[in-house]
Parts: sequence; structure tokens; C-alpha cells
Amino acid sequence: MRKFLMFVCAIAMAGAAAAQTQKSPQKPGKWQTKTEMEMPGMPMKMPAVTTEVCVTEADLADPQKSVPKGDPKSDCKVSAYKVSGNTVTWAMECPSQKMKGTGEATYTGDSYTSAMKMEMGEQKMTMKVSGKWLGTCTK
Repeated sequence: MRKFLMFVCAIAMAGAAAAQTQKSPQKPGKWQTKTEMEMPGMPMKMPAVTTEVCVTEADLADPQKSVPKGDPKSDCKVSAYKVSGNTVTWAMECPSQKMKGTGEATYTGDSYTSAMKMEMGEQKMTMKVSGKWLGTCTK
């Protein structure tokens, strides 16, 4: 379950970062993200996952570069992305995982909030992601 949660979190980040190709409201750099997931029928709330990610100019220019590469079977594709002011919307589909979803992120300076609704077969889930810009990326 933990591996699945990490994969889903990565997809959420991919959607948020990937939808940035048109005059991105997100700035490049190191971001801290907190992901919370809700799944109907789960007996207890899943714990929030906090991660850090370096978002580059290249990531912001190409939606598919943000799709997680850790799983060689991952064939996730971002589509229908649109930037309107400081809000980004997108759709994502991962045929191998039989997963699809839509999302929306709103950026305000050094932070953002995002919500994504995903379906994996019969299972539905909602993810809420908040991000905070930490500064420039260090190697």
C-alpha cells in the first residue's frame, strides 16, 4: 500500500508540475509538498506524505517529463492541461494501472494548493496537495 501511495503522490505532483507548459504560474526550484489522500471505504485515514522535489525549467516546459519514471510500466500521459492566470487544470491517464483523473492547482507566490480526483478501476480517491517553495535546487 505504501508503494501505491508513493506512486499516486508522484502522479499528483506530475499533474501539478506537468500542467505548467503555458506561461507557468509555478516557479522552478525546490518545493516541499504535503499529500493527503482519501479513499471511500477505507477504515482509517491514510497519513499525509511530505516530500521535496526539484522542479526545473525543463519540467515546466514539457508535461511528459514530470511523469514518474520509477516504474518502467508507467505509461501515464498528461492531457487537457490549461493555464488560466494562477490556476492550472489537467487530465491524466495511466492505462497500465487502469487509472485516470483530473486535477486543479492554484498558485499564490511561494505556495500552491491542488486537488485531484482519481479512479483506478472501481476505486475512487481524492488527493489534496499543498506545496511550499523552499528556494533554489541544490545538487
